[in-house]
Amino acid sequence: MLAQAFARLGSRVTLVEALHQILNREDHDAAELIEKALRRDGVAINCCCNVTAARTENSERMLVLDGAGGCGELRVDEIVIGVGRAPNVEGLGLEAAGVDYDRNGVKDNDRLQTSNVRIFAAGDICRSYKLTHAADAMARIAIQNALFLGRAKVSALTMPCCTYTDLEIAHIGLYEKEAEKRGIPVQTLHQELKDVDRAVLNGETQGFVKIHLRNGTDQILGATVVARHAGEIVSELTLAIVGRLGLKAVARTIHPYPTQAEAIKKVADAYNRTRLTPLVKRMFEKWLAWMR
Repeated sequence: MLAQAFARLGSRVTLVEALHQILNREDHDAAELIEKALRRDGVAINCCCNVTAARTENSERMLVLDGAGGCGELRVDEIVIGVGRAPNVEGLGLEAAGVDYDRNGVKDNDRLQTSNVRIFAAGDICRSYKLTHAADAMARIAIQNALFLGRAKVSALTMPCCTYTDLEIAHIGLYEKEAEKRGIPVQTLHQELKDVDRAVLNGETQGFVKIHLRNGTDQILGATVVARHAGEIVSELTLAIVGRLGLKAVARTIHPYPTQAEAIKKVADAYNRTRLTPLVKRMFEKWLAWMR
């Protein structure tokens, strides 16, 4: 996101990634589209490349690169390093309060209760989700459990995420590779935005909606959306998962035309077409012939 922003502000940007693709946790097809968008905006990308040394020479910074993505020296004005976030627990007096913590943050249970049963923790300071909406959802759980004797659990949350590049990547639920690791057979349905009328009208035809179903059912296990406003589109799929609504229910839902969210409807219609097996087709043909 920062690489694209600096490039659009006029800087020459080189993105160095140690792994085989940028946004390594994301769906491969989605990450590939974002990489194309970054390159379109002038970002040079070196994947499979490690920084082995860094030093300053006069007014320049120099990185020594090694790997399949490129070797040699890279001279730049400034270096921005994406190292994630560290919880700010220093100076809070947690020891005096009997609250356990480590370098990863405050330790709490699934109900956000710390080692001091009268203290609850929520948000970036205690969880791997470093997202504003995640902190908000957990704060609601903490209030419910602390003040109203609730039994709500963080593990019950269905957490969407969005990477605000242009295009955006939004995701909810399981990735296909995660389902495979868990031994869950999946059926994946895919809809390109170039076949969605509103996307064509807006000139925003790059992107897609990809939905993973439990094989043999319409249960939505996960979904990835790549679009200019993917974060807006993914909420419908989040609601479907939370409400335990299958893709058949989505297919029955009328979507305003023309909207980009119609891509979800198209995926649902595609699922219904997969239910038209040769046997069912023959039965329909016989029925229609008899109705004549």
